[in-house]
Amino acid sequence: MIGVDVGSGDRLALAVLAQYRMATTDQMHRVIAPEVRIEQTRRRLARLRVEGLVDRITLPQAGRTRVWFPSSYGVQLASEWPEMRWRRLARTVSDPTAVRLKVGHTLTVTETALVFLEDARRRGDVCEPLDWIPEVHHPIGGGEAVIPDALLYYRRGPSDGDDGAMLRAFVEVDRATMGPERLAAKLTAYARLHGYVPTVPGRRPTLQEPALEDWRRRYPLFPRLLFVLDGTGPTGAKTRIRALRAAARDLAAFSFLHDVPVLTAPLSDLLRDGPSAPVWRPVQDPAQQVAWHSWP
Repeated sequence: MIGVDVGSGDRLALAVLAQYRMATTDQMHRVIAPEVRIEQTRRRLARLRVEGLVDRITLPQAGRTRVWFPSSYGVQLASEWPEMRWRRLARTVSDPTAVRLKVGHTLTVTETALVFLEDARRRGDVCEPLDWIPEVHHPIGGGEAVIPDALLYYRRGPSDGDDGAMLRAFVEVDRATMGPERLAAKLTAYARLHGYVPTVPGRRPTLQEPALEDWRRRYPLFPRLLFVLDGTGPTGAKTRIRALRAAARDLAAFSFLHDVPVLTAPLSDLLRDGPSAPVWRPVQDPAQQVAWHSWP
């Protein structure tokens, strides 16, 4: 039994970094081992760095915060594990320059993951570290694809009275680096994904084998769509919500908005109240405030 606990903890730490792309020391501690002292997480990360599995950069601002990321060797090793085989792990993130250029957005995505993980722990729901899967590729034809910032798996606890229903959500984290119109265009892309039926050369649909939307190969229901807004104040958030509402009006004739809950909320509200609080606004009726897991 020597080293079993250390080995399992190291494995989880590497798996999280390979999947999340990068995280600060504090974020890694909160994801993998919030019940122990942060010094233990620091020692674990330092050991993985000595073994060549992870590396770090130091941000000149924010008190010289250390940002950890997997090495090429670490990504290669993690990709061979059964729990990671079907994940598309990003290999370019193992380059320090790529990490530095992507650090703002990726750390915000990691912080959004923690909002859901920590809320699930408080509520007695089930959302494990590897239930947050960044950048899952979904083709929509013509060489195009929808790649959400993350796919979330979340099982509600028995206290919710629904026998532990499994929820799935596509999460888009918007840091106000693109105009409201480009953000709204993502809603159209998800509508395309909802209706996309791939064509198979030489094969025609029949009554016995009708053509099915591609997403049905992965999900029993189309995941909810959550837009998390950051990098702007209340006025900017309202502008972006209005753009999403306008896009929703353009899509009103499509079944997508009838079948799929599409909600938006500022990250600041999630950090303050938790994502299970009624802080989410439906894009079709932003005057409402609802809970993401129980609406409609």
